[in-house]
Formats: sequence, C-alpha cells, structure tokens
Amino acid sequence: MMFLRSALFNLYFFLLTFVLGIGGLGVRWFARRRALAYAQFWARLVLGGLRWICGIYPVLIGFEHLPPAGPVLLASQHQSAYDTLVWLTLLAHPTYVMKRELKKIPLFGPLTPLAGMILVDRAGGAAALRGLLAETRRAVAEGRQIVIFPEGTRTLPGERRALQPGVAAMAAAVKLPVVPVATDSGRRWGKDAFFKRPGPIHLVVCPPLPAGLPREALLAGLQAAWDAAPLPRAGAGCG
Repeated sequence: MMFLRSALFNLYFFLLTFVLGIGGLGVRWFARRRALAYAQFWARLVLGGLRWICGIYPVLIGFEHLPPAGPVLLASQHQSAYDTLVWLTLLAHPTYVMKRELKKIPLFGPLTPLAGMILVDRAGGAAALRGLLAETRRAVAEGRQIVIFPEGTRTLPGERRALQPGVAAMAAAVKLPVVPVATDSGRRWGKDAFFKRPGPIHLVVCPPLPAGLPREALLAGLQAAWDAAPLPRAGAGCG
C-alpha cells in the first residue's frame, strides 16, 4: 500500500508541478507581483496531496515564538523537500535563501527571484556574501520572513553537519534574533526517497537566540536548540 500511495503522490506532484509551471509563464509575463502567491498556491496543493494520498501531516509546536507580523529570521533544519514547501504555507511573506542553481529549474526556476527569494552563488566568495547581505536587508525592509537552512543541504535524521556561517552574517547585518526550527521531516519524506511514510511531521519553533551573538556562539546555540527540541527522538524541551 505504501508503494502505491508513494507512486500516486509522485505522479501527482510531477503532473501538478508541470501544469502549474506552464501556468507560471503567464505569471512571469503578465503578473510578476503575483509570483509569491502563485508559489504559495502550488505548495498548498502539493502538501494537500501529500496529506490526502500519503497520510503525512504537520504538527506545529512552539509557534508562539514567532512574531505575529514583520520580519523574522528562521534557521531551520533541512531533512526533506518538505521543508522547502511547508513555510510557503505557514508564513505570510516568506523569503527562502536558496542556491542560485535552482533558478535554472525549468518553468518554476525563473519565478524564484520574482517571488522575492534570495539566490546565493555558493562559489562566489566575498561578492556573494555582499549580495546575500544586501538581499537580506531588502527582505527585512519589506517585512518578510526569511527562511535559511544553515546545514546547507538535506541531512539524514540524527546527522550533524558543520553549519554554514551565512546565517550569522545575516543576523549581524539586520540586527535580528535568530529563531531555530527543528524538524523530523526526513522520517516521513527522506532525502531522495521514493517512499513517503504516513504520519506526522513535527515542526518545532524554539525560543529566539538574541541578536548580537558572536558567530560561534550563534551557530552553537542553533545546534543546541535543535538537539533539545521536543521531537519524538528526544524528550527534552527547546532551550
């Protein structure tokens, strides 16, 4: 049964993405200001299909730690493609920090800058960092909620990677606290996995790390918050 459900969802996902990708041409040509809303519509349909077909649904914990409005800097664990979809449905004006190569994805890729995403050339050195900080300031000025994945790539549940320091530079540039987000999404929708396993995906928003922390203290605080998050793998509370 899991095989059939997973196959049906994968078919649904690719057909939906293709059809809405074609529709995205109209957004690019005639309604550029609607690019973010269009991406959010796509994400809601994808996650709705995931819930209906595969029985995967979110459980939200600690969302009182998010401000009700205005800019915020979220630093999330990244275990699954789910993580790159769900915040489009949970935040009013999300901005993801993404690798520039994703702009080359057919149909949907060119919509990413129109939707206000921050595209980073990870091999660009100091120039890329300056661009990242300029785009971060722009997003904050627009009151957007910035989502960054400091691990830099999808990881397995329980796997630990050295965190990328860009989040610390961003926090220092805009003088915002950093909100850690832990997840166990990889247990349901694993990295490059065909099977989608039914059950809850937990999203845990931990208390913000204060603005002005030195880089090493911020990165250590992020890892400590993730490790302490009340996910099924751990019984402790956030920080």
